[in-house]
Amino acid sequence: MIESAGVYNLNLPHLEEAPVQAKPFPFVVVPNFINEERLDAIEKDYPRIKKPGSFPLETLSGGPAFSALMHDLQQAPFRQIIQRKLGVDLEKRPVTITVRGHARRTDGAIHLDCKSKLVTVLVYMNGEWEAEGGRLRLLHSPGSLEDMIMEVPPARGTLLAFLNVPHAWHGHKPFQGERRVIQMNWVRSNWVVWREKARHTVSALAKKIGAPTKGDRRGI
Repeated sequence: MIESAGVYNLNLPHLEEAPVQAKPFPFVVVPNFINEERLDAIEKDYPRIKKPGSFPLETLSGGPAFSALMHDLQQAPFRQIIQRKLGVDLEKRPVTITVRGHARRTDGAIHLDCKSKLVTVLVYMNGEWEAEGGRLRLLHSPGSLEDMIMEVPPARGTLLAFLNVPHAWHGHKPFQGERRVIQMNWVRSNWVVWREKARHTVSALAKKIGAPTKGDRRGI
């Protein structure tokens, strides 16, 4: 725990020690990335999300332990390790954060993240995760979920970070039910931050009032 840096929730030594897989695209997976003594409080303070889809952090109300985790993820010590491991300069790049609580059976389609995102970080908060579906697969190609490099169960405290290159394909088998994940992206500009917040906020409002919406059915 790197307390001197003011980051108490993240197990940064685990991240430092984790191997990076460079091909076919750079990524790192870190089980137990959230410090064990903080997990229960963060889980308790996770926002109560009853609808599927991604919700901007700004539209949600979580407890203090969850808010502290969000703070730590946006601090320099975490960013500096990610940029070293993935070989990208994130020093002046802005951040977007969205949060999910539930998955639809139609979620999980194979996809690439949009080009405006430089790095994707996923932090999962879902117990041990024994279901076959909902396990994110990093893929060699867009043709099949079976053409995988690695499968990442969305167990609580697990981190996955990858460089968003034109062949960073990913998706998961169908799952319906509670599936909690925090998605953080370093993006190219503040305009992207504004666009993503506007898009997700409109979508979140539509969900709350029951208006029809396609939502975000990609797999994270």
